Amino acid sequence: MVQFFILQHRVKSTFNPLSEVVAMASNIVLSNTDYKVVGTRPIRHDGTDKVTGRAKYGGDFSASDLLHGKVLRSPHAHANIKSIDISKALAYPGVKAIITGQDMPVTKMDSPGRTARFASDNVMARSKALYKGHPVAAIAAISTHVADSAATLITVEYEVLPQFMTVQEAMKEGAKPVHEDVTTTELGERTDKVSNVASHMRFEQGDIEAGFAKADVIVEHEFNTATVHQGYI
Repeated sequence: MVQFFILQHRVKSTFNPLSEVVAMASNIVLSNTDYKVVGTRPIRHDGTDKVTGRAKYGGDFSASDLLHGKVLRSPHAHANIKSIDISKALAYPGVKAIITGQDMPVTKMDSPGRTARFASDNVMARSKALYKGHPVAAIAAISTHVADSAATLITVEYEVLPQFMTVQEAMKEGAKPVHEDVTTTELGERTDKVSNVASHMRFEQGDIEAGFAKADVIVEHEFNTATVHQGYI
């Protein structure tokens, strides 16, 4: 960046031929002090506007002819959706459109893009809510107030299903499957077993029993961690 600005300044001020400009750029030598920032007081050109409130953010601007959205979400973590009635909400003044899971494309589980199926299910619930807060319907209206009011007019009939609070509960034999068409891949082999275990893998190294036999102290405990984004920016 520093080389570019120096080069730009010289080009504007001298009108040198391109060959001379390239030669000048190759002779520019910058020391480490030119890049030093820590310990200095750089000028924040946007600082005054931000601390005085003059700076404009996205929320400070409004455009005409915009539609506002509202998403109706499932209050249940696991439930069959028996029916959705959007007729009253669709007739509400100011409502332009309403979509449900029936309006969304379906990716089959046996398609090459199997992972896309899970993404397809998560966009909007169809016949089943898979988690609390799963989108059930989306409303487009002329204002947020109209969209909020219309959402209260949508009637959803649920059949609440067993909810699992731990992985162990979900993996138990006989546990109600969240995805009815997910079969378990057992040690690399596809099976016809429908369960909440999508895949069972095993990694082994060394003789575990021999290691325990030689150990002076054995500590056994169970540890749980939250979901973490790797390299989250």
